[in-house]
Amino acid sequence: MGEEPSKESEVEAAKEEKAHDSPKDVVPVEKVADAPSPKKAPASSKDRDAALAQVELEKRNSISRAWEDNEKTKAENKAQKNMSSILSWENTKKAAVEAKLKQNEESVERKRAGYAEKMKNKAAKIHKEAEEKRAHVEAKRREEVLKAEEEAAKHRSAGTIPKKILGCFSA
Repeated sequence: MGEEPSKESEVEAAKEEKAHDSPKDVVPVEKVADAPSPKKAPASSKDRDAALAQVELEKRNSISRAWEDNEKTKAENKAQKNMSSILSWENTKKAAVEAKLKQNEESVERKRAGYAEKMKNKAAKIHKEAEEKRAHVEAKRREEVLKAEEEAAKHRSAGTIPKKILGCFSA
């Protein structure tokens, strides 16, 4: 009977190795039916109780390891899911910020273009007003020159001297 627990231990160890190979798959532990043992001399009750206690201990340890592996896998999956959702959140927020930045840049560019257009229009208006003032001054100058020429021609034809030759030498 001393050999029976070792066979069961080997079966349990093989099952444990399979359980440890793939932590995502939880393999239920099946109780192996006792194989008919060859008839030997009856062992003491203490040896049998010790062997059964050892089998029970191995069974509990195996179940405990399977539970631990299952919990670790669940924790890893949960962490991976959270990391994925954080990455998704980050990408969404980055895209929103980049879109807002692009929108602001476009708005600033439109405002700058509008302001530049206004300034060009102001410069053109000032240039037009300056041209009008120059034309007005030139017209007034021609008018005064023509008036002076006519006045001089009139004085020459009449043979008179103008009353105002110079502002400071009035007669």
